[in-house]
Amino acid sequence: MTDSPGKLADPLALMPASPTGSDALSEILRTVRLRGDAVTRWSPTAPFHVTIPAAARVLHVAETDGLTLHIGDQTLSMDAGDMALLARGDAHSISQGVPAGPRTLSGSDRNSGAEQEDSGSPRWLSGIFAVDSAVADPLLSVLPPAIMIRADAPGHEWLPLSLQLLLAETTEPRPGARVMISRILDLLFIHALREWSRSADATPGWLTAAMDPQLGPVLTAVHNDPEHPWSVTELADLARHSRSTFAERFTRLFGQSPAAYVTERRLDRAADLLRSTTTSVSRIGQAVGYTSDSAFSRAFQRRYGEPPLRWRNGLSS
Repeated sequence: MTDSPGKLADPLALMPASPTGSDALSEILRTVRLRGDAVTRWSPTAPFHVTIPAAARVLHVAETDGLTLHIGDQTLSMDAGDMALLARGDAHSISQGVPAGPRTLSGSDRNSGAEQEDSGSPRWLSGIFAVDSAVADPLLSVLPPAIMIRADAPGHEWLPLSLQLLLAETTEPRPGARVMISRILDLLFIHALREWSRSADATPGWLTAAMDPQLGPVLTAVHNDPEHPWSVTELADLARHSRSTFAERFTRLFGQSPAAYVTERRLDRAADLLRSTTTSVSRIGQAVGYTSDSAFSRAFQRRYGEPPLRWRNGLSS
């Protein structure tokens, strides 16, 4: 029996390591499989204090004044148009007034249509993001519990426009609304990351380095070509640094050596291929730069806790 061309095709040949010209931030977000998922419009009866459990990676955009976001020991006010991104998935709550006590959100708190408009009621939109938590957790852990974006700050004209678009697609959905909402959420996530990376609160790490004019090209090269046997000298040349200056600066920003970072990105790419293709473990190991199956298996187990094949089989169990 002759196999069809589709069965003969090597999935790796059909799935390039990353899109041509991809920058470091785009590639990192692709690696964590970030995707805006859905939006809910909320309008509880005041006073209220509603809780959002941990693990939900979410952003909130206030439609009305007077909301308060509680996260950890922080209390952040939110007025109309303000946005808070909680990319790490920390448990938090939103309140207005002085209620009897906190409670969980319920279906009766939803406000899904324009006909339910009440100018005096508190309202906000919550957008949920889907990610691959195994990869996203260590990468997004560098972010603060909440990134607050103020609508009235200079240069934030994109925020009220985004809110209007989300409201239109949420209250009066038209064909393609789900895709529109997903794309808008993705844009808001990236805008928030850019804002935070420029702030005084930004801590050294992959995000600030991905946007650095000298280190950004290094990360882009590693993410776009993980199978290449990168040397510190090659990476230093991309950064236009001497070898010693590059190694010191990279280690200071990332808390690990360039070689360790390259190894992690190779293994993250391998996990992505194990999850999304049926290509053999041996072939995937070669695709991310390992010439020995045993060396690939040992390295993968150190990062993910299991050998590649067992890890892949566990995804479907």
